[in-house]
Amino acid sequence: MNTTELNIPAGDNELHAKLHIPVSGKIRHLAIFAHCFTCTKNLGIARHISKTLTEKGIAVLRFDFAGLGKSDGEFSDTNFTHNIKDIKFVYDYLAQKYKKPELLIGHSLGGAAVLAATADLPDVKAIVTIGSPSTPSHVKHMFEHQIEQIKEKGVAEVNVGGRPFQLKKQFLEDIENRDLTNIIHNLKKPLLILHSPQDTIVEIENAAEIYQAAFHPKSFISLDGADHILSNKEDAIYAADVIASWAQRYVPFEELQTEVTLEEKEILIHLNLNDGFTSSIFSNEHSLIADEPKSAGGKDMGFAPYDLLNASLGACTVMTLKLYAERKEWDLKEVFVRISNEKKEEIVNGKRVKKDYFKKKLKFVGNLSEEQKAKLLDISSRCPVHRTIAGEVTIDSIEVHD
Repeated sequence: MNTTELNIPAGDNELHAKLHIPVSGKIRHLAIFAHCFTCTKNLGIARHISKTLTEKGIAVLRFDFAGLGKSDGEFSDTNFTHNIKDIKFVYDYLAQKYKKPELLIGHSLGGAAVLAATADLPDVKAIVTIGSPSTPSHVKHMFEHQIEQIKEKGVAEVNVGGRPFQLKKQFLEDIENRDLTNIIHNLKKPLLILHSPQDTIVEIENAAEIYQAAFHPKSFISLDGADHILSNKEDAIYAADVIASWAQRYVPFEELQTEVTLEEKEILIHLNLNDGFTSSIFSNEHSLIADEPKSAGGKDMGFAPYDLLNASLGACTVMTLKLYAERKEWDLKEVFVRISNEKKEEIVNGKRVKKDYFKKKLKFVGNLSEEQKAKLLDISSRCPVHRTIAGEVTIDSIEVHD
């Protein structure tokens, strides 16, 4: 995953952002992630979802709204309208420098801002909200004891998430005058709503109201057991998996160039040491994740290296059998191969050595004679990967700097 820090012009301010691009340079689409009220782009949910989506080939930009995080401006001078404008600034910047984002993702009040901003962004093809209110005025409950003071004095210090912020009367008036229902009703774009029934900050009824206001295609996924900010990393990764799978239906595969290029038949494996053993594997067209099991200190997010070796051997075996059976015009309908490996001690020249031992278990489905099955069993040992593993292999390792 390539991460680039950006400063995006936004009127009199600059918005600080991080753009995550898959290390392979191949993406399904470009997404914008908008964070929650008084949060920053570095909130766990923003980081985990952006990272997971990027590993799946989706470039993601997460940014700080004006007055928050590393972005310019005073928070007290901003409001919901400013949030909408910030999303549009980010969208226009990406459209000019890279490509038009086709997926907008918003968490909490950021989700409401995404819905409102999309009304003026016709090229957005899909929208995702996570724990979002059905109306911006919902956030008033977070500072309800200071509302009268804000109205009377024009400003008050409020405490949100354990941090002090100044809110002005203009912020209150802005959220009270926003009718999000009509905006949602008129969007008529694919919408995915993710919400936890246990959300105590933005109640689940808000998801129902957004769903009722929207036209199809619309989808709702319950984040059962999760809290409002998806502080459990597994909840954030689950949400990202759902978003990635859902988005593929509405957003076509696109390509965003990076400095990484792969030669024909070349495979790229990338590991960020901060991610433990979780490794991203890329070809020019595909990607997958490798990891170690939790018992070995990994996160069990993908196949272990020897699992991948077994998979390669098994895949080559069944493909070879298909070609052979078709050439012979035999009635082979299906092949099942189970493969395991282990290291066994053997005595070689009077010394104990450990040697790799693979076991293939094959099942053939079809109208086949015992003689044909025996021949298929023999052919299974002649597939290219089998011969590579069983033969003499030379591996050259060289350092490169690009």
